[in-house]
Amino acid sequence: MNRFFKNGVPFALFLALLLLLSACSGNAAKSGNTGGEASQAPEPTAAAEETAGKTVYPLVVDNFALGGEAGWQDKQQTFDKAPERVVANTQPAAELLIRLGLTDRIVGVAALYSEGSPDIAEEFAKIPVLSEAYVGKELVVGANPDLVLGRADLFADADWGVGTVEGLNELGIKTYMQNTGRKGATVDALYKDIETLGQIFDVQEKAAELIATYKEKAEAIKAAAPSSEQRTFAYVSMGANDTVAVYSGINDTYQSDALGLLNLKNAFGEVEGEISVEKLVEANPDILLYSNYAGGPDLEKTIAAIYAAPALQSLTAIQNKQLHVINFDDFWGYGPEIFTGVEKLSEKLKQQ
Repeated sequence: MNRFFKNGVPFALFLALLLLLSACSGNAAKSGNTGGEASQAPEPTAAAEETAGKTVYPLVVDNFALGGEAGWQDKQQTFDKAPERVVANTQPAAELLIRLGLTDRIVGVAALYSEGSPDIAEEFAKIPVLSEAYVGKELVVGANPDLVLGRADLFADADWGVGTVEGLNELGIKTYMQNTGRKGATVDALYKDIETLGQIFDVQEKAAELIATYKEKAEAIKAAAPSSEQRTFAYVSMGANDTVAVYSGINDTYQSDALGLLNLKNAFGEVEGEISVEKLVEANPDILLYSNYAGGPDLEKTIAAIYAAPALQSLTAIQNKQLHVINFDDFWGYGPEIFTGVEKLSEKLKQQ
């Protein structure tokens, strides 16, 4: 993951914010509210997959909130009826709602950092865009939603945040933070999100179909993995002063679990804080991943600069031309597009 803001915000600023968000997750893990098995979403029940029941309102949903020093905190949301006006704080969150047949419920979307999924582009074009970048609370509330949902770490009182869960709830607006954004989440958290949204909107049958589709896709990706041997990877980007920056991804367990379908393991998945280039060279991962997004740095120049970096010439990944570009929204959209991203990477790895 190599950016948090669009249109030229320096990597150093992004990294500082990212570390702050990571610290929140870390504090939550220490307090026992998240992390490890406690944060991993359970498998959907057989009844949810095999039958299409009807939601009985009021419906109480287990979700959570970001509580500053306390980190992630459990917080229930009660729905008296299916939401009719929804703001999705990212493009992938809106696309998930579209796949559930809920396009007409979406009154706003933000964070358009990719071209989106072509198969639902026509439906997506019907949705009002609140901001092509991350959107603030004022614009979100101005859309008069009864539900705000999406990427968990964007629920904050900041220019880039939609407002806190508590603040939105006080205005009578329900919230749903995607379970895929919590430390400890695996791809099972995606199935839990889809199942829960199916209940909230009373579209359980469609949700069950999506879950079955994505489970099959995950198994197919795993079966077609380019290597049976485990290999390591690291996330890299260009930082300040044309230096290579390394991102640990310690809290991005959803992404790591999906990449595990290809027998890939994050070389720094348990490392907190900054990682020096020296540590990168010492770990010598087999593969380097660079996250690209719409409006980001020039891709060709960035890739060329990483390959040419003097400090990296001893890396196996550099010598073997194993620096691969991944799409930001595929991996950090916290939705089912992660399977698309993993499939694309799998094909690239098979070609080399």
